[in-house]
Amino acid sequence: MDDDDADYMQGSEDEDYGFDYSDDDEANESGSADAENMYYTAKSKKEDNPEQALKEFRVIVDQEQEKGDWGFKALKQMTKLLYLTLHRPSEALQTYTQLLTYTKSAVTRNYSEKTINGILDYVGGGKGGQVDVEVLERFYEITKQALQDAKNERLSAKTNLKLAKLWLDRKEYNRLSRLIRELHASTVGDGEDIAQKGTQLLEIYALEIQMYNETKNFKKLKEIYNAANAVRSAIPHPRIMGVIKECGGKMWMGERQWNRASEDFFESFRNYDEAGSAHRIQVLKYLVLANMLTGSEVNPFDSQETKPYKNDPEIKAMTDLVDAYQRREVFAAERIIRENRRTFEDDPFIESYIGELLRSLRTQYLIDLIKPYTRLELSFLAKQLNVEKDEVEELLIGLILEGKVEGRIDQVAMRLELDRAHSLERKRYTALDKWSCALEAVHTAVVGKTGGRNAEMALMPEALGRDIEGPTRWGERF
Repeated sequence: MDDDDADYMQGSEDEDYGFDYSDDDEANESGSADAENMYYTAKSKKEDNPEQALKEFRVIVDQEQEKGDWGFKALKQMTKLLYLTLHRPSEALQTYTQLLTYTKSAVTRNYSEKTINGILDYVGGGKGGQVDVEVLERFYEITKQALQDAKNERLSAKTNLKLAKLWLDRKEYNRLSRLIRELHASTVGDGEDIAQKGTQLLEIYALEIQMYNETKNFKKLKEIYNAANAVRSAIPHPRIMGVIKECGGKMWMGERQWNRASEDFFESFRNYDEAGSAHRIQVLKYLVLANMLTGSEVNPFDSQETKPYKNDPEIKAMTDLVDAYQRREVFAAERIIRENRRTFEDDPFIESYIGELLRSLRTQYLIDLIKPYTRLELSFLAKQLNVEKDEVEELLIGLILEGKVEGRIDQVAMRLELDRAHSLERKRYTALDKWSCALEAVHTAVVGKTGGRNAEMALMPEALGRDIEGPTRWGERF
């Protein structure tokens, strides 16, 4: 029994079969047994003689007086043969159209849904131009129409989302945009379960945010990202949140907000990990990259979620790079990147930030290197960093403008002159200024407390005068 038959048997478990047979029932059972024998005989010929198998499956369908299980199964096999083996998609579309008429009453709902999903998966499974887009679209159109007639809204929404994912994978952005508008419209209706509507909305946002990320429409990407974060009544699959947070992390990276990018990549990794998605490894690389760009001394592999992947072969290069970065070992970092090109250059996103990462590392190394000196040749610094003098000059100019280095560049002599004496004098003046401000604050506080007492003394001039005059007059008398 192959997977198709296993699905069929599983989908038939909820059927209630009686054991009291009339003569008609026995006749039907006999006919069913004949159809079953014919079905497995035809199926045994699929690989060696597909054309003969196709004819025998057609006989099963034609001889059925009422639509039943074996006719449905025969049509499914015919569709697969015509599409995958004989490469006749137009004829496959005809048998599939006939199969859809069986879904209303001939087979169980679960089995029909599994069959439809299976057929749509292999119809849209080809990439790189191997699938006729027009034929693919017709398969989905007749499916959507059949599901609308059957009032199967749940499967209809799933089918639309499946088609949208196909358009995204195939970069058919115009078709995807039209379908996303249709999907949004389907979430507006009244009387639906709020959580289900919210969940579906997040799935739509996940597709939309990927489209805007790939087309570099960052304004719309941020708009959808914020809308997705505002959804509260939803129970999304972790993979959906993984997609949304991954695109959010990439958005923050583009804005050079490394901390926010690191937070979103961590949430994305956690969700992909929960979903069991292999993509978690790639997102973990993004997380490590963002964490290094923040300049954080915290190792991203110290957390409980990421620690199990520290020694993963796909991650080993990233862990080595983190170690080199935290030790400020520029040459070691460059060597790791050079020896692991597949990790760092095969992904365009990571590759686009390697220059930024090395610049950050060189900057930190440069700050540590010049601390003991008052004057250094640019050629010496260039040799230490293994870069050209122009790049060293550019790094130093940035550090001086940011206030991280106090000095100037003598472009004639091509050297860096650090203002150690001036810097010390400025620090002294700054300390004196702070001390003066502190004294002034203390004086103001004291005056504030004694102000009331002075006012009382000002109200008693006569008493004070008598105290002064008394002894004088007494002295005059004597």
